[in-house]
Amino acid sequence: MPSLPPIRPEDEAVAEKIRPGGAFDAPVDEAHGRILFELALRLGDDSLILGQRLAEWCGHAPGVEVDLSLANMALDLIGQATHFLTIAAEAEGKGRSADDLAFRRDVLDFKNCLLVEQPNGDFAQTMARQFLFSAWQKRLFDGLTACADDRIAAVAAKAVKEVAYHEELAAEWVIRLGDGTEESRARMIDGLDWMWRFIPELFETDEVMTDAAARGLVPDLASIRIGYDARVRAVLAEAGLEAPADQRPILGGRRGHHSEHLGHLLAVMQYLPRTYPDAVW
Repeated sequence: MPSLPPIRPEDEAVAEKIRPGGAFDAPVDEAHGRILFELALRLGDDSLILGQRLAEWCGHAPGVEVDLSLANMALDLIGQATHFLTIAAEAEGKGRSADDLAFRRDVLDFKNCLLVEQPNGDFAQTMARQFLFSAWQKRLFDGLTACADDRIAAVAAKAVKEVAYHEELAAEWVIRLGDGTEESRARMIDGLDWMWRFIPELFETDEVMTDAAARGLVPDLASIRIGYDARVRAVLAEAGLEAPADQRPILGGRRGHHSEHLGHLLAVMQYLPRTYPDAVW
C-alpha cells in the first residue's frame, strides 16, 4: 500500500490560511449573528435618521456658527451610521452594503427609535430632541466601548468623543433658551413636552437587547438610566425648568412601527439612489 506523500512547509502555510473556513470548524452561532445584526442596525439607524434631520437645518439655522455646528453634528452622526451599518451588513451575510441598508430599505425595515425621526420644529424643539437623545447616546457609547464585538467597541470609543460634544452643545442651548426670554422659555417647554414621551423607548428592553446584554454586546440599560435621569434633571434645573409630566410612552420604532414623519424623511433621503440605482460616483 503506497504511503501518503510528506507534508511540505508550503502545504502547511496554505492550510493555515484556510483554517477559519474549514469544514470541521466549530459551528457558526447563527443566533449571535442575528443579534449582532439587529443591534448594529438599531445603532446605525438612530445615527442615520438624526443626522438626516440635522442636515435639514443647513442654511436655515439662527446664525452662521449654529448652522456650522449642526452640519458638523450631522456629519458625525452619518459617519457613525456608516460604520454601524457596515457591521450590520457583514453580520447579515447576504451581500448587502451599508449603502444598501441606508437607501434601499422601506420604512418598516428601519429600527431607529421614534425620538430621532421627530420633525425639527423650531430651534428649541430641535435642541430639546438633541439633548434628550445625546445624553442617552453618550452613556450608551461609554458602555459600548467594552462591547464583546471589537468593531462596535472601536466605533463607540471614537464616537463617544463626538457625542460628548453633541450633548454639551445641546445642554447649553436648553439652558440658554430655558433661562432666556419669555418666548424662548415657552418654546423650550413646548419642545420638551413634545419629545418627553419618547424617552421610555430608549430604555426599552426587548428580546434583542436582553440577548445582546447576555452576550456582552451592550451594557445594562437600567444602569444607564440612573446617570441619564441625573444629567437631565441637572440641566433642567440650571435652565430653571421643571421636567414635563410623565406621559403614555410611545413605543414601536425598534420593531419597525414608525410615525408618518419617517416616511417623508426617507422619501427625500433615498430619492437619488432609488431613482438611479446603478449610478456610481
